[in-house]
Amino acid sequence: MSIDNLSIKTKIKILKPLNEVFEAITDPEKMTHYFIAKSSGKMESGKSLVWYFPEFEEACPVEVKEVIPFELISFSWGAESEATLVEMVFETGKDAATIVTVTEKGRHNDEAGIKWLKENTEGWANFLACLKAYSEYGINLRKGAFDY
Repeated sequence: MSIDNLSIKTKIKILKPLNEVFEAITDPEKMTHYFIAKSSGKMESGKSLVWYFPEFEEACPVEVKEVIPFELISFSWGAESEATLVEMVFETGKDAATIVTVTEKGRHNDEAGIKWLKENTEGWANFLACLKAYSEYGINLRKGAFDY
């Protein structure tokens, strides 16, 4: 990473098999239980999707770059002029658990980039916590979390 470019990296271990965790991210029906309100489709290589979040009015465009089952999900998201690249890497950990690493890249090291870094670092940590709670216990941590 250059000092001119910012990136985010978050990681968590989920005590569920890799195939279940991977499907919880690629299947929009499952994603609605912990992350989004609605999606225009399943995450598959080359697909253009739109995600809707329960706490935001705006729609979020998602361009799926590559999906390698049980290994990688790569997509860009956000407005075209500000789109960033997200990569989710999956590994099998001890005891058949799954390790998910999320990396997001694509902002300059300036005031706007630092604001993005703060907000999206919090966002990806929240995403992973919500994914873990849903995958392991069937709990939707986002429900009501942003109703201030």
